[in-house]
Amino acid sequence: MAQLYFYYSAMNAGKSTTLLQSAFNYRERGMEPVILTAAIDDRAGVGKVSSRIGLQADAHIFDAEKDVFELIKALNTEQKRHCVLVDECQFLSKQQVLQLTDVVDELGIPVLCYGLRNDFRGELFTGSHYLLAWADKLIELKTVCHCGRKANHVLRTDEHGEAIADGDQVEIGGNNRYVSVCRKHYKAALNLSR
Repeated sequence: MAQLYFYYSAMNAGKSTTLLQSAFNYRERGMEPVILTAAIDDRAGVGKVSSRIGLQADAHIFDAEKDVFELIKALNTEQKRHCVLVDECQFLSKQQVLQLTDVVDELGIPVLCYGLRNDFRGELFTGSHYLLAWADKLIELKTVCHCGRKANHVLRTDEHGEAIADGDQVEIGGNNRYVSVCRKHYKAALNLSR
């Protein structure tokens, strides 16, 4: 039975690597996955999912206007699709997460979403908010802070490597702008401790 999965973590936990491995596993068994990624994330090129360890795949893109249910339905009509893999799912809208539940419930296709749970301010992204509420399965992928504890927060840094607390929720970047840390070091960096 198809289900909606949300694989979440801080940055650098291997979300894209895990997604690409899942796509490989499906294809190795003669099944056809659909890979989606956010149009806004063009670090590896528009319509590319790329991992830090060098794996890469082409993907269909979604932006705020894309009806992901209709996209998957059309692709499934052309050729049977066995799963949907969504990278950078934190950028999904509430409506798009609802559409993904329809992919599962109406089309019977499992959907595996991979993304950040919260932003550099400690706030939930919209897509993550609704995936946490509506997913059938929640799976945390883990990475570590420089102290060895589990990293569950992301700090945004300026050009000098100093943590910043203000700015737009979305600013695309990698290790040059973000660092994953534990809650203790997140609070210390932003002077949130008492």
